[in-house]
Amino acid sequence: QVQLVESGGGLVQPGGSLRLSCTASRNIFTVYTLTWYRQAPGKQRELVAAITPSRRTNYADSVKGRFTISRDNAKATVYLQMNSLNPEDTAVYYCNASNAGLPNFWGQGTQVTVSS
Repeated sequence: QVQLVESGGGLVQPGGSLRLSCTASRNIFTVYTLTWYRQAPGKQRELVAAITPSRRTNYADSVKGRFTISRDNAKATVYLQMNSLNPEDTAVYYCNASNAGLPNFWGQGTQVTVSS
């Protein structure tokens, strides 16, 4: 069983930055697409950013130009650099590892709150 552990969440003022990290208990990253999702209270979980094994990236329109996803396969870690945060970014952020035909893994989530 693989565990994904997120960290880096917290309280930040509007306009501020945070960097989220997600580390796997063993190195599965080389063949998995890694995705950050978020879920705000009363809303559905939504894709924020994804990065494939070949490092192709995809972003939700709402975060383009502000968030950057990256991966370090040697450290079995995926990052989400979040800049110019606004209150609409407040949510629990989840890390996901997926690959067609292989088990799908989720982290436990980390809370991000943007408030003055």
